[in-house]
Amino acid sequence: MLFNPALERLPLARLRALQNERLRAQVAYVQARVPFYRRRLAAAGLGAATFRGLEDLPKLGFTRKADFRDHYPFGLFAVPEAEVARLHCSSGTTGKATVVGYTAGDLEVFAEVVARSLAAAGCRPGMKLQNAYGYGLFTGGLGIHYGAEKLGLTVIPVSGGSTDRQLQLLQDFRPEILCATPSYAQVLAEEMPRRGLAPGAVNLRYAVLGAEPWSEAVRGQVQDGLGVRATNIYGLSEILGPGIAQEDVDERGTGSYLWEDHFYPEIVDRDTGEPLPYGQPGVLVLSTLTKQALPILRYWTGDITSLSYDHSAKRTHVKMGPIRGRADDMLIIRGVNFFPTQVEDLLGGLPGTSPSYQVVATRRGPLDEVEVRVEVAAALLRGLGLAALTDELVQQHDALQRLQGALAQKIKDNIGLSVRVSLRAPGQLPRSEGGKLSRVQDLRTP
Repeated sequence: MLFNPALERLPLARLRALQNERLRAQVAYVQARVPFYRRRLAAAGLGAATFRGLEDLPKLGFTRKADFRDHYPFGLFAVPEAEVARLHCSSGTTGKATVVGYTAGDLEVFAEVVARSLAAAGCRPGMKLQNAYGYGLFTGGLGIHYGAEKLGLTVIPVSGGSTDRQLQLLQDFRPEILCATPSYAQVLAEEMPRRGLAPGAVNLRYAVLGAEPWSEAVRGQVQDGLGVRATNIYGLSEILGPGIAQEDVDERGTGSYLWEDHFYPEIVDRDTGEPLPYGQPGVLVLSTLTKQALPILRYWTGDITSLSYDHSAKRTHVKMGPIRGRADDMLIIRGVNFFPTQVEDLLGGLPGTSPSYQVVATRRGPLDEVEVRVEVAAALLRGLGLAALTDELVQQHDALQRLQGALAQKIKDNIGLSVRVSLRAPGQLPRSEGGKLSRVQDLRTP
């Protein structure tokens, strides 16, 4: 199902013309209303009258998260505070919160792109959606909520966490759709069999997962455990929230459609900032084309991905590949660039492991060391007659020794890094409580 076929199937030439028209209007808008961009345009020797469109966009440099914090709270807004219909912001755990605002028109666009995304995920009017994204200042809960209502879904606004309640409502209200972070969907998939619930005990058909990178291994675990077809939804609060890009349920694994009529994407080199061609991985940079309260030009998302067109697909919009990691999350270990999410990708092809892992970086003297902690599959432990797992027990079992060595070798072969692998029993590593889950501990001192 396409929510807005006229725009989702817009021929590429007409899509480019629309992007150019909207970008020129957005540049004129920010020049008149946002001093930060007025200075940027002047420094580039550009103005509303001379800005030609997409070809001039790279001249403007990048907008970064630090710019939000430098202009905290409302210094990047383009409208008076009285015209802001809603405010959201990040948690601000690493500094000042990133504050974002929406006019009534922005909220209409927000609901539209989320409705498109949910329709691509398989959702249909009349279905029930259990929303396990957090409500409040985080954009996920309310963003999904209003887009779901626009599509004609019945929303169950549970918010994040409260696993007992989530599972009870899945059984009692029997929704067809679950929206959650992938790590929390893993928690629900693991809890079902522990409570004697088969996938058929609930009525779920679709899971729409986002807010953190995830792998095909996680997709398989969630799909098997909950009896769903799981798709990725992508977003970030600085640009809008969830609904910037979405996987189609029938085209899983081929990328997520990025709604180009509202957001113009670029891929640039992480080190030089130079634009990269389609298909090549780099940092995703996004420009808003229709935002009113908080228009943003060339936002450095930090997400490592790629862009490509699939001319045999349902829609004409560009597809964004899986997030390989974040530019600022990359660890440099003994000269090797290492994205922890690479471990997750490798676990998918190694029988005997689960997708749950943790990466711990430490430093002894001048040398960096990495420990990769991985949970083994419950079936493997049962086969070995083990209820728990310690380093001593791992040393005593040939099967566990082989698994440990195989994973260490696979990481070395694919990433070029020697690491220490530690095996853990199911449930020993941190779990999501409804929000994002950090799988990395960098304990090295500067």
